[in-house]
Order: sequence, then C-alpha cells, then structure tokens
Amino acid sequence: MPLQSYHSSHGGFDFLGLRRGAAGQLEIIYDDGVSRRMTWRVRTPGADRTLREVLRYAVDQTKVLPALYSELKRRAIAIEAVA
Repeated sequence: MPLQSYHSSHGGFDFLGLRRGAAGQLEIIYDDGVSRRMTWRVRTPGADRTLREVLRYAVDQTKVLPALYSELKRRAIAIEAVA
C-alpha cells in the first residue's frame, strides 16, 4: 500500500499519514508542521480501510491528536508508539 496522506482543510499545518513500515506493518504518522512528529505502529490486524476514515476525520478537527485517539478508541484500533 502506498503512503496515504491527509492535510487539514482548515489551512493548518497538521498532517496525518498512513504507511507500511520496514517490517510491513501499518504505521500512522503525525506532523504538526512546526516541531512535533510522532509515529505509531498499528497493532490491530485488518484496520486498513477503517484507518483511512479515522485519519480523514481527525485531521479536520481543531485538536487533531485528541480526535485521532478518540476515533481509534471508539473503533477499537490498538496502536503503539514507535521510538
């Protein structure tokens, strides 16, 4: 799967992306465009299609990270931080 990327439609710098990591696992990337870049590994198998919806929704919210965490929890998608 190629990289899927989503940018805020409100003119902000927030970015959410979905990619395959080196081991073939799905990863979510967040970048605020200034100082923060975070990566999480998706632990729930088969969440590909649902993740696209989650990222598209979260990136258009005023507070992207709380919206992302809330949607992942609501849909029972487990993630772990990548160091």
